[in-house]
Amino acid sequence: MTRCDFGVVAIGRNEGQRLIACLDSVKARTNNIVYVDSGSIDGSIEAARERGAHVVELDLTRPFSAARARNEGFSALRATVPALRFVQFIDGDCILVNDWLDKALNFIESHDDLAVVCGRRREMYPDASIYNRALDLEWDTAVGEAQACGGDALVRMKAFDDVGGFRSNLIAGEEPELCLRLRSLRWKIWRLDAEMTLHDAAMTSLRQWWKRAVRSGYGTLEVSLLHRTSTIGIWRREILSTICWGSFAPFCIALGILLHPTALAARLVYPFQVCRIAVARDATSSLTWKYALLMMLSKFAALQGILKYVWLQWTGRAASLIEYK
Repeated sequence: MTRCDFGVVAIGRNEGQRLIACLDSVKARTNNIVYVDSGSIDGSIEAARERGAHVVELDLTRPFSAARARNEGFSALRATVPALRFVQFIDGDCILVNDWLDKALNFIESHDDLAVVCGRRREMYPDASIYNRALDLEWDTAVGEAQACGGDALVRMKAFDDVGGFRSNLIAGEEPELCLRLRSLRWKIWRLDAEMTLHDAAMTSLRQWWKRAVRSGYGTLEVSLLHRTSTIGIWRREILSTICWGSFAPFCIALGILLHPTALAARLVYPFQVCRIAVARDATSSLTWKYALLMMLSKFAALQGILKYVWLQWTGRAASLIEYK
C-alpha cells in the first residue's frame, strides 16, 4: 500500500492541543491530510497549517455539523489528490494508533465488498472519571460484520460516492445513517479486533454526560424517522426503550399511586433494571454498577432529546449542534 492510496480527513472545533496530537499522529502515515474547522478561535487553523494539512474553514453562515465537515473534507481531499481510494475519517480529539492503517488497509484491500473498516476506539484517560470509563465500555462493540461505525473509520471512497456521503443536515447519528444506506446497496461494514484510535473525551461532569445522551436521543429519532419505511430499520427498539423507561413507566407509577399507595412499590422496577444491566456485564465490579446507573439515567436524557426533536419539527425551527465540551 503506497502513501498515495489513502488520505485523512480530520474535523474539529477548538480542540487545541488535542488537535495537534491528532494531526501529528496521522502525519506519521501520510501527507494527504485535510483538516476541516468549524469556527475555532483557539489557533487550531494555524496549528493545522503548520503541520502541512490542507485546511477547510466551514462557512459560518451555515449550521455546523460533523456530517457536513466530513463531506467538505472528503471533497477537498478528492480535489487535492484525485487518485485516492480510501479515506480515514478521524475526530480532532483522537489520536491514530500507529499500526492501525496498515491493518485496516490490508483488510479492506482483500475484501472488495467492504465499504467501511473500523477498530477499537479507546478512551485516552478512562480513569479520569466514571463518564470517561463508561464511554470506553460503550465503544467495546462486537468484532466482525457490524451494522455501523463511529466517527473514526477507514472508508472506501467509491462506496462513499455511491451513497452521496453523509447527510450534512444531521447533527447526530450521521455515521449509522450512512452505514444503513451503504448496507442497503449490499456494501458491508466490518470491525477489526485491533486498536484504532485513542479519544480524549475530557468528560468530567454529569452535565456533559447528560448533554451527550440528549444528542443521542435526538439523533436516534431523526434517523429512525428518515428510514421509517426501510426494511432494514434502525433504532426502533432503542426509541421504544427510551419512551418506556423515560416516560411511560413513570406515568404508570404516578397514576397507580393516585389509585392506591401500594403502587409505590412499582418504582423498584428501576433498581431492578440497573441490576439486570450490571449482571449482564460483570456484577462483581463496582464500575459496572456505576455504568448501569448511568445507562438508566441516560434514558431520561435521551427522552429529552426526542422531545427536543419533536418540538423543533412542530415549531419549524432549525436544529443546532448539541455539544458536551
